[in-house]
Amino acid sequence: MKIITTGVAGTMESSDIIVRIEPKETKGVELELESDVMQQFGKQIEKVIRETLDELGVEAAYVNAVDKGALDCTVAARTMAAAYRAANSTDYVFKEVTKK
Repeated sequence: MKIITTGVAGTMESSDIIVRIEPKETKGVELELESDVMQQFGKQIEKVIRETLDELGVEAAYVNAVDKGALDCTVAARTMAAAYRAANSTDYVFKEVTKK
């Protein structure tokens, strides 16, 4: 997935995250993260964002995320929405969630 414009998803409400993705000329994902729970969950939030972008095939992007205590599923959903918006894509691929 090629990022061609700025895409934003999420809110600044409690238990949410706002993710902003912008195009980057060189390869790699540059991530800036702010979180109210950075000490406890910063590494996990970053991992979810990076894994979600990897799954979507995003190879180059600037990502800014401001977390307000979002769960992993919310972090992934907001990242996906911002990436699709930034790629001007409507070819959504939704994962089927099954209980184990």
